[in-house]
Amino acid sequence: MNVAVANTKDSQVFGDIFAVARDRLPGKGKVASARQKAFETFQRIGLPHRRLEDWKYTDLRVAMRDIAPIADAPDKAALTCGGDALEALALENAQLLVLVDGAFAPQLSKIDKLEKGLTIRALREVLESGDTAMQTRLIASASSSDPMIALNTAMMTDGVVIEIADGLDLATPLHVVHVSTSKGASAFTRSLLHLGNKAEATLVERFIAAEGADAYQVHDALVISVGDHARLDHIRLMEDAGDAFNISTALVTVGSHSHFNTFGMTSGGAVSRYQAFIECAGEYSNITTYGVNLFNGTQHGDTTLVLDHTVPNCSSREVFRSVLDDRGHSVFQGRINVHPDAQKTDAKMMTRALLLSDEAEADNKPELEIFADDVTCGHGATAGALDESLLFYLRARGLPEKEAQALLIAAFVGEAIESIVNDDLRDVAMATAERWLAARG
Repeated sequence: MNVAVANTKDSQVFGDIFAVARDRLPGKGKVASARQKAFETFQRIGLPHRRLEDWKYTDLRVAMRDIAPIADAPDKAALTCGGDALEALALENAQLLVLVDGAFAPQLSKIDKLEKGLTIRALREVLESGDTAMQTRLIASASSSDPMIALNTAMMTDGVVIEIADGLDLATPLHVVHVSTSKGASAFTRSLLHLGNKAEATLVERFIAAEGADAYQVHDALVISVGDHARLDHIRLMEDAGDAFNISTALVTVGSHSHFNTFGMTSGGAVSRYQAFIECAGEYSNITTYGVNLFNGTQHGDTTLVLDHTVPNCSSREVFRSVLDDRGHSVFQGRINVHPDAQKTDAKMMTRALLLSDEAEADNKPELEIFADDVTCGHGATAGALDESLLFYLRARGLPEKEAQALLIAAFVGEAIESIVNDDLRDVAMATAERWLAARG
């Protein structure tokens, strides 16, 4: 039975954390009620552990042990430190939205020239306003039985709320950067992006650490709704500090005749989990999800994707790559659910792992649950080492071993990176992979 109850000691500790944080959390009325309900869900289950099927490879009771206190609101020193960290991430011609230690930082953001039809607000502002419709969207996941989504609902402190009007084709990407400057503290962020009908946009998410930040926790959630006849390209790059924890969730709904293309790369953090729940809610929608994990040392990263085909005539593709050195541990769990009414579904999933060390570990668990009879579905998983014949070929032509390995690794992850449509963003993703390769020594 996929249910467990937190022990009394843990429940008391979690209760104390929520009690201390409550006065700092924005929103009253139904927002406060939703927080309480969500926290009770989390308190009942506690931190996820291996007895929960969806978390069997990522036991947070062992890896993370507890929830760190919420980081203080960023002061002048933190904002200066965050600004310094941003200098290396310059992305020209983008709307820059910066969160420092979980708080929206308008001083560091660049949103002074918004296109007509584009609205950007801070989450705190929305939760404290009378915008009940938007508040409902933001807390709709409060009933989730996933403990970390419930915890995020209870503790969400700030984030960004982005609305893109019908028919608007954004000329520049939206660049959301999460900067951590704290030590031993946590940030609870939740953001929302609503893409209107016949609209197009590109969203880039970055998770980085400022100099001196360590042992922090990131608890993030992103709620996305894609309208009909629309397209959203989503790029997510996670380069947190080497001893940080990052637990992030995406909740995505895609309308009819729309395309959602997402790419994620994780190369930082001691322990990370990125889980995406994507629903094809309108006919003839197309979903493409690509991902790369790059780990060494004792890094542990979990990517869990759940894709629900609920209506007919939709297609989806999942392509995932992991490269593991030393004692790195990568987890990929992909589940495609084809509901009874989802006839003519075309869904495929493939995951491959490249092991550079005998101590590296890759756990791949692709799953199909099909309740319709007229579908085309398939999945596959492989794991192996670098091709010795190709490595010999490159070394025989004068390349040093590390350089030859780097060339083969770049080719291995290249298929996923090539899914990024924007040339500049593809270069940014490749540069991230190259930094990881260079750090191998």
